[in-house]
Amino acid sequence: MPATSYRYLINLPGVRSGRTIIEGTRIGVHDVIGLLQNGETIDTLIPRCFPDLTRAQVYECLAYYEDHRVEIDALVAEQMSEGPA
Repeated sequence: MPATSYRYLINLPGVRSGRTIIEGTRIGVHDVIGLLQNGETIDTLIPRCFPDLTRAQVYECLAYYEDHRVEIDALVAEQMSEGPA
């Protein structure tokens, strides 16, 4: 199966430990997914948490999550175990 490319997502060495982020931000896919798993909806996530994101960027995070569920679930669990800073 060929590699899937994502229009809005990138990995940059040294940024967020090289984890997948939304291009032009430091927002990780796991940040978006974690909030959605904890009760946010796309309609509340954008204005309340990430007002500079587009719906397309959030939906692409969901697509990436579907393709990388084990990786993202582990990152969300790690983030949740760290608790608030």
